[in-house]
Amino acid sequence: MATSTFQSSHSRHSMQRTTQLKGHLNIPSPASATMPNLTLISATPSPFARMNRIALLEKGIPFTIRNEIPWHSDTTETPQHNPLEKLPILLFDDGREPVYDSAHIQEYIVQKFADQPPLLLTGDLDTDLKARQIQVLCEGILDAFVIANFEKARGEGKKSELWLQRQERKIDGGMKALNELVKTNVKGGGEYLWGDVLTIADIAVVCTVGHIEFAGVRKEWKEKYPELAKFCEGLDKRENFKSTRPVMFDLRTEVVV
Repeated sequence: MATSTFQSSHSRHSMQRTTQLKGHLNIPSPASATMPNLTLISATPSPFARMNRIALLEKGIPFTIRNEIPWHSDTTETPQHNPLEKLPILLFDDGREPVYDSAHIQEYIVQKFADQPPLLLTGDLDTDLKARQIQVLCEGILDAFVIANFEKARGEGKKSELWLQRQERKIDGGMKALNELVKTNVKGGGEYLWGDVLTIADIAVVCTVGHIEFAGVRKEWKEKYPELAKFCEGLDKRENFKSTRPVMFDLRTEVVV
């Protein structure tokens, strides 16, 4: 199992900060307390894990990556730490229980390290709820995309065209909704969905579109959704987006979903 460790240049300084309360009392911020070592179990092409990797890198949180292929028969860590046998999984070295599911891990990162910029939310309740909804939409698109690709790979007589068509409708509907969101929110050459603030929604959109582009099976998407394509192309040039772009692995066994 491949392992890599990441730490941004500013994380050592940001972890020493304290929070000022009512002008007279300094209380150590959550991130400045003794922090357990974090390990993210991932798969190299996973857009779900990529969302978490980008969030950790943007906030300067040190972590280690372990890559695993959850469908292989010799996979051990994924079922050990997540009864659903899905990635990603966030592990701690201090005995606390693992955190799994990309959206839940993202929420953990946002809340647990709220004192370390960027916040990855806007601070406005309604906008932040919308950002979380966009993340849910993106994960739904990705779920449908993965299922559709595996369905296409089934042998003759095993495929369900109706099931496949349903997944394709989800993908198209989701991509259209993202394109409309960009058209509505990103004005005048803006970089983010909401003003000048990078949020979990921006990360989710780029990871979703990046995975579809990486798979290379929907080559028409850029022409179909030009605003979305331009938006993602701009954000994907950020260092923490570039360094987490997907890499394919080799599947040795038949996939059952």
